Parts: sequence; C-alpha cells; structure tokens
Amino acid sequence: MSKIVRCEVDLNNLPPLTDEQKAELKALSDMPDSEIDDSDIPPLDDAFWKNAVRNPFYKPTKTSTTVRVDSDVLAWLKSQGKGYQTRINAILREAMLRSLNHKA
Repeated sequence: MSKIVRCEVDLNNLPPLTDEQKAELKALSDMPDSEIDDSDIPPLDDAFWKNAVRNPFYKPTKTSTTVRVDSDVLAWLKSQGKGYQTRINAILREAMLRSLNHKA
C-alpha cells in the first residue's frame, strides 16, 4: 500500500486568503530586511553547492505525442539499444536547458 498523497493545485484558481493571512503577509511586507532574523539559515558557500543535488523527488509529467522523425535518425536512436524514447527526451531536454541558459 502506498502512502503517497498527490495533490494538484490550480494556480489560476487559488482559494482566497483569510483576513488573518492577509494581515500576516502585510506585516511581513512592511518589515524592513534588517529586522528579519535569518541566523538559523546556514550560508550557501562553495562547499554547500559542491554537494548539492537536483531534487531527487522531482519527476516531470509525461505527455504522449506523435512526432515525425527522419528514418535514419530513428534507426540511429534504436541502434543504441532499448530506451530510444528516453534518449529522445534526454536529447531534447539538454537542448532546452542549453537554450534557456543561453537566454539568461
């Protein structure tokens, strides 16, 4: 039996904030940065980033689609063994991230 609970949130249709929540947010937004106690937050130095890993629980959703691919490209992907669709996704993700990083 799985104990995983999944919940989807529609960011375009969030429940309204309560008056208490609004007051808390207002107080926080009015507070100067110098009054915020961040002493319990460790510094993010080079040692931290050296050991950092991408969220191991992140798993993007998959969408089924139909794509027309040149026959020789598909043959090349399949010739590398099982998992050609995963390889296609990895190649496209790498290109996407390269493009996003190039624009930043």
